[in-house]
Amino acid sequence: MKPDMFRRPVSILVGLGYLAEVRSVMDAYRHLSECPTSLRDSAHAIALKACSAALRGEIDVETARGLFAAFAEKHDLLAPEMNVIAASRLQRDRDPHVQ
Repeated sequence: MKPDMFRRPVSILVGLGYLAEVRSVMDAYRHLSECPTSLRDSAHAIALKACSAALRGEIDVETARGLFAAFAEKHDLLAPEMNVIAASRLQRDRDPHVQ
């Protein structure tokens, strides 16, 4: 496993409903570098600096992952976990009163 790989990928929404799995610090750094100006705030700056520091070996990869995930969550970019979606659909299929 490469030294910049996350233990678990961060699934984010890109475009209209398209998912991307961010699996490494380099992936996160690329997403942050290509981020629209409207999303570039203090959370973006912190996550970008963390990814840069992790690539240089100055901080732990999982710390950078956490800050990237926090940025994604703040901007509603985190994709819902598939088990949550499956459970929701299962409940809707079983209960006709759930919309």
